[in-house]
Parts: sequence; structure tokens; C-alpha cells
Amino acid sequence: MLFERENTEEKIIRATFNIVQKEGVQKATTKKIAAEAGVNEVTIFRKFENKKNLIESTKDYYMAKLLSKLEETFDFDEDDSIEEYLKRSFHGILDFSEEDISIIRVAMQEIEGASDRKLLISQITDTIISKMEEFFKLQLEKGRIRNVNSKAISLMCFSIIFQSLILWQIYGETTDIESDYFADDYLDIIFNGIKL
Repeated sequence: MLFERENTEEKIIRATFNIVQKEGVQKATTKKIAAEAGVNEVTIFRKFENKKNLIESTKDYYMAKLLSKLEETFDFDEDDSIEEYLKRSFHGILDFSEEDISIIRVAMQEIEGASDRKLLISQITDTIISKMEEFFKLQLEKGRIRNVNSKAISLMCFSIIFQSLILWQIYGETTDIESDYFADDYLDIIFNGIKL
């Protein structure tokens, strides 16, 4: 009985996410969600009480999945070189699944509406920047980089990596540069600067 209850809740959460992706939070009605999940609308209210709780449960479920993936993508070993870490992180983002990209799309849509909680996009950016800052602080401690502001270098690298994600994955834009070459050029600028 417990397995069936969890399975029903997961079906409702998946259906909610599908509807929110297509129509946004405002247009995602419990009636549409129930139809998508193949359950009675009463079941949604019995399990989640109201639409707000259902939306929050859905956000929490998918955000936990994405934050776990981000932690894994931006995790590092003490012996990682800066080049290995940045290149692996860059390609890790570019290799995100369609579901991962959809979670980010939904988080970006949330910016348009008011939220009484911390925005999902903020949780995503905070996770990435925090892991990168941790990595660059370690590099400073080990004397592998000159004394730079670890937050500033983390923000710069985050901006490049996340912008690439937005351009290539979310908006389907392509540039004339292949991602491997772009990653190599990005690393070259990080290590050698732009001055002659």
C-alpha cells in the first residue's frame, strides 16, 4: 500500500512538472494535472491539500535532483588540475539531459512571477558558484594560482559556463565554434589573459 501511495505521488509530481513546463505555473490547473497523471482531481487534494503545496512539492523534488547533479558536475578531487576541473565542469553542463535543461527552463520562467521563497534559479547559481569558489580557494591554498579573489574568478567562470548552457542547450542556439574549441579558448584566456 505504501509503495502504491508513493508511486501515485510521483506520477502526480511528474504530471505537474510536465504541465508547468508546457503552460507555466499560472495555467497549470489541478484538473489538467489530474488528467496528465491519470488520477482523479480529488486524489491531488488528498495527497497535497492544494495547488500551492503541489507546486512546491514538485519544485522541491526536481530541484533536489538538479542540485544533486550540479554538486556532482562541479565536485572536484584535491589533485584535479584547474584545466581538468574547468573543462570537465564545462562539458558536464553541456551534457545535461533534457530533463535537467527542463528544470532550468522552469526555474527561469519562475523569475517572471513573484515568489515568496528563494527563487529556484538562485539555488542553481548559488550551488555552482559555491562549489567553484571552494575549488579556487583550494587552488590558492596550494599555491597553484596567484592571489586572486576566489569569488570573482568563480563568478567569471560560472558566467561563461552557464551562458554556454543557456545559449546551446536551452535556446538551441549554435555558434560557429564547436564546444571543445570553445572550452579550449576559454581556458586559454583564463590562463594567459588577454594582454599581449
